[in-house]
Amino acid sequence: MDRGTVGSAQSGRLMVEVREEGSSAVVTPAGELDHHTADLLREPLEECLAKGLSRLVVDCSRLEFCDSTGLNVLLGARLKAEAAGGGVHLAGMLPVVVRVFEITGADAVFTLHDTVEAALADGDGGG
Repeated sequence: MDRGTVGSAQSGRLMVEVREEGSSAVVTPAGELDHHTADLLREPLEECLAKGLSRLVVDCSRLEFCDSTGLNVLLGARLKAEAAGGGVHLAGMLPVVVRVFEITGADAVFTLHDTVEAALADGDGGG
């Protein structure tokens, strides 16, 4: 399994790690995703897509907060990934983050998984 780190970004409130897993990119934001930190997630997602990694797995297990700006970053990445033949899979969301997705209806447009492993296994051989 390829677990090489592709990159990371950090601010006081959000850190983002990226690694490649086969044909997928696993992006792990840790901390608070809001209008102050959204670019720290947007930029690595866009870099992955630019490299041809159109299947993005976002490990949300360390994401403590997500506001509408953060949600828009994920929705934007989803549109770009799907246009490239891939998609965005969200894994391990904490209840506080799940609630934002439920309230906005965004849970209906993303593929949600309990774990990163389940997200990676879903669609193996595709995208």
